[in-house]
Amino acid sequence: MLLRTLVAGFLFLFFSLSSFGQASAWSIQKDVAFLSSDLTEGRMTGSNGERLSARYISERFTQIGLSPKGTEGFYQTFSFNPPANPHDSIGAGAEKTCTNVVGFLDNGAANTIIIGAHYDHLGMGGSGSGSLSTSHDEIHNGADDNASGVAAMLYIAEQLAKSKDRSNNYLFIGFSGEELGLFGSKHYADNPTIDLSKANYMINMDMVGRLDSVLVINGVGTSPSWNTSLEKIKTSRFTTSTTESGVGPSDHTSFYRKDIPSIHFFTGQHKDYHKPTDDANLVNNEGIQQVSDYILALIHQLDGQAKLTFAKTKDTDSRKAASFKVTLGVMPDYTFQGDGMRIDGVMDDRPAFKAGMEDGDVIIQIGDTTIGNIYDYMGALANYTKGQKAIVKIKRKDQILEKEVEF
Repeated sequence: MLLRTLVAGFLFLFFSLSSFGQASAWSIQKDVAFLSSDLTEGRMTGSNGERLSARYISERFTQIGLSPKGTEGFYQTFSFNPPANPHDSIGAGAEKTCTNVVGFLDNGAANTIIIGAHYDHLGMGGSGSGSLSTSHDEIHNGADDNASGVAAMLYIAEQLAKSKDRSNNYLFIGFSGEELGLFGSKHYADNPTIDLSKANYMINMDMVGRLDSVLVINGVGTSPSWNTSLEKIKTSRFTTSTTESGVGPSDHTSFYRKDIPSIHFFTGQHKDYHKPTDDANLVNNEGIQQVSDYILALIHQLDGQAKLTFAKTKDTDSRKAASFKVTLGVMPDYTFQGDGMRIDGVMDDRPAFKAGMEDGDVIIQIGDTTIGNIYDYMGALANYTKGQKAIVKIKRKDQILEKEVEF
C-alpha cells in the first residue's frame, strides 16, 4: 500500500505539470530524478526499492498508453540464485525474486521491435554488490546506471505512441537483475510473452546519461542493416563510435543469443560508475533526449523495410575482457577514438592510483605490449598475475611518462 501511495502521489504531480506542455522533454528529467532518488534506495534487485521502481515504470507505461505484456499485467516476476561473488558464474547466493516490467504498443504489424533498459542498481553497495566505493552503507542512486536508460526508453515510448512509424509493433521492457548477471533479460528471452521469431530487432539503452561528444553504439555487426541505416542519420550534436560484437556486459546480449539483431547505446564510463556519487545532478538530461531522438531517427529509417537479417559476430573481445586476472583500477573511456586507452577515472588505492596515474592519461604501452585501443589493454592485462610489476607508458598532454605498477 505504501508503494502504491508514493508512486500515485508522484505521478499525480507528473500528470498535473505535464499539461503545461513540453511534457516529453520534462519527463526525462523527472523520470531520472524519481528512479535515482533516495526513496528507491538504490534499486537493489529483489528489494523494496526495486518494487517501488517497477511500480513507477508500470504507471508510466499506463500513462503513455501501453498495454500490459507481462505474465501478471505489466509484471513478469521470476526468481534466481545469483553468484555469491560477482566474479563467479555459478549461482550460489541467496535466492532473489524480482520483476521485469513489460509494455506493448500493438500496431497490428507482423513483427515487433524490442526496446529495453535495466532499472536495477546496487542498493546500499557493500561486499558482493559490485560497488567500486570504499565506503559502506551509502545509497548508490544509479542515475546514469541506469535511470538514464529507463528515462530514454519511456521518452521513446511516448514518441512512438504518437508516431506514424507503424510498420512494427513495439515491446518495451524494464529489466531487473542486470547488475547481477543479465538475469532479467535472460529470463525474458527464455520465457518471452511474444513470439520471438517475430522480433525484428532489439535496442538497449544502458548508461546514456553522460553524453559529451561521442555516442557509442555496440553490436552493429549483428545485422548488415545497422551501418547502412546509421550512415543516413545526420547530427551535428555528437559523433558516433561503433563496435561489431553482439556480446557485451548489458541486456542486448540476451537477445543476440536468440539470433535477434541487437544493439546497445552508451555514452561512456566515468569515475562515478558504481559509486554513491552517480547522482541525478550529474546527468545530462538534454543529452538523453538527443540520444533518444537519434534512436527514433534510426527506427524511422528502418520503418517499412523488410525484417532485419541477423548476423553472427566475432566475440573474441568479450573473451579477452573475461580472461585477465589483474586490474589497474581505472575506468576506461569507451568513447575515446585516438590511439591508446584513455583513462576516464582512477580509483582510490588501486595500482594506477598508487603509481601516480591521473584522469585523462592515455595508456600507450604496458610492458612490451603496445596499446592501440581498449582491447589491446585488456589483452595486455591477461599477461600478468597479482604481485607482478610492469612499466606502463602513458601520454599526459604532450608528455610521455613511465609509471611502475604493481598489480
